[in-house]
Amino acid sequence: MVRLKEKYQKEIVPQLMKKVGAKSVMEVPRLEKISVSVCTGDAVQNPKVLNGVVDEITAICGQKAVMTKSKKAISNFKLRAGLAIGVRVTLRKDRMWAFLDRLVTLGLPRVRDFRGLPNRGFDGRGNYNMGLKEQIVFPEINYDRIEKVRGMNITICTSAKNDNDGRALLEALGVPFRK
Repeated sequence: MVRLKEKYQKEIVPQLMKKVGAKSVMEVPRLEKISVSVCTGDAVQNPKVLNGVVDEITAICGQKAVMTKSKKAISNFKLRAGLAIGVRVTLRKDRMWAFLDRLVTLGLPRVRDFRGLPNRGFDGRGNYNMGLKEQIVFPEINYDRIEKVRGMNITICTSAKNDNDGRALLEALGVPFRK
């Protein structure tokens, strides 16, 4: 079993029951999924760029990434409908716990000038969105083999009813927020 998942079940659930006022273990907020996505404008001119991005995201997440296609044509960006421009992966269960553990313990501390994650990333329903400017903060990425430094969007979906419960869950899991 994953280290962070064990900690959640043994230590965090009883702590959160008191904090959010849950009567049952099933009312305690929990992680549902983590979605990681990368969109690159370079793919319009050179579609083979996405193969490298797929390999990088697959290495980071431990699950095969899927290419995403544009929905609309935008002439100013020379973008046609149906053109592959991004990559995404949705993590659940043990892979989700392992990714969050690596993000909190290895990835975020390696970000330059990191002072904590902003509070404005919550969506009103307990889910948190954040962006990383570099994929090289993960140890799975070999700096010499990357073509270009790219950012990524990470969405952490929880079962929390509001932002306060979602924040309490993420803080208990070790996600560093700004004070």
